Amino acid sequence: MVSFEITPVGTVRNERTDIQNSDHWGAVRSTIVVDERFGDACFQGLEGFSHVEVLFVFDQFDEAEDYSEPRLYRGRADLPAVGIFAGRAPRRPNRIGVTICAVESVRGRELTVVGLDAVEGTPVIDLKPVMREFLPADTKQPEWVGDVMSEYFKP
Repeated sequence: MVSFEITPVGTVRNERTDIQNSDHWGAVRSTIVVDERFGDACFQGLEGFSHVEVLFVFDQFDEAEDYSEPRLYRGRADLPAVGIFAGRAPRRPNRIGVTICAVESVRGRELTVVGLDAVEGTPVIDLKPVMREFLPADTKQPEWVGDVMSEYFKP
């Protein structure tokens, strides 16, 4: 396999520091500060979008040693075992996370978002505006996912 190196475009700034605290991200306000190499106009036009997709690295988690066996979702015995690509856990190949967040404000090289599930200091590797045309019209998921995730984005 080909390997490659990614240089972060910016860093997350917020009040969340506990990587084990994995719920209640809905009201978390984060400011993403991008590197000066992108200039002060790097977010020009983004203020017209309600949401942005943030790609980031779970840099404070180690990669798992083995991905071949399904694991209990969130380690809970009351939930089904799922393969690595059927979950959104931070211990994953390449440790890449992705979240769609509400855009609160844009100012120079600073983008403030709400609902980003990344802790203080997390490296951001890319940002993309959310466009309705790229979103699926009809999604489905197992019923248990809605139950488990009901606390995830609550304030």
